[in-house]
Amino acid sequence: MFQIGELAKRCGVTADTLRFYEKNGLIKPAGRSHSSYRLYSEENQKQVVFILRAKDLGLSLEEIKELLEIKLEATEHSCAEVKAITTAKLTVIDDKIEELTRIRSALKKINDACCGEVEDDASHCSILGALASEEVATACGHQHK
Repeated sequence: MFQIGELAKRCGVTADTLRFYEKNGLIKPAGRSHSSYRLYSEENQKQVVFILRAKDLGLSLEEIKELLEIKLEATEHSCAEVKAITTAKLTVIDDKIEELTRIRSALKKINDACCGEVEDDASHCSILGALASEEVATACGHQHK
């Protein structure tokens, strides 16, 4: 058993991060010392590593919490439940990629049209003109009034 600072050091996070995870129900100290310090176990360390890996994959804290709950009661759940969570995340990511691709294309179009000359004042800048027109809004899929 070790205190919060030791767990933080072992996992490469801050004690505040661990407190945040605890507050949000992602981890629970294995116990308390006589002085009421939080005490953590090797299992807590594995949970934090799990959380960090899941965060690296873009999973939200709510999704991570759900996965941890499934992991703790694995015999009560199916792989299909776990896959549903990651499949939903993939859909969100694919939608974001599609949106960013549209935005990039629209931005590249107006960027490529600009001469970028240092000698020309900005009153003739094609980027500013494009941003003032509806052309950019429709290219990236948004309509603003």
